[in-house]
Amino acid sequence: MTDPAPASLRLRLLFGDHLVFGPGKAELLAQIAATGSISAAGRSMGMSYKRAWSLVEEMNAAFANPLVISARGGPGGGGAHLSASGEEVLAAYRNIVRLTKEATAPDVARIAALLGDRFGGK
Repeated sequence: MTDPAPASLRLRLLFGDHLVFGPGKAELLAQIAATGSISAAGRSMGMSYKRAWSLVEEMNAAFANPLVISARGGPGGGGAHLSASGEEVLAAYRNIVRLTKEATAPDVARIAALLGDRFGGK
C-alpha cells in the first residue's frame, strides 16, 4: 500500500450568498505584495490582466476600505500595493487556513486511511 497523495484544503469565505474571499484572491493579494504590480501578479498566476483587475475591483468593492491601492502607469511607472486592510485580510485568511488545517488533520488522516487504490490507499 502506498501513502495517499496529500490532501489539500481550499477555504472560501462566503458572507450571505456572496463569495468574498478565497484561495485565488489570497494568492493574488500575495503576488501583488510580492511584485508591486497587478499585471505582474496576474501573469505569475497565469491570469489575464483583465481578470486580475476584475478580482481586485471585486475585493475593493466588497470591503469597507480598499485592499489594493494602485497608481496608473506612465513615465514614472505605476504599481500597486496592499493597503493596511489588504494586509490584515490576507494575514487573517492565512491564519484561518492554518488553524483549520491543524484542527482537521486527525480527521483528514482518518479519511485518507480509507481511500481506495485510485488515490493511493489500500
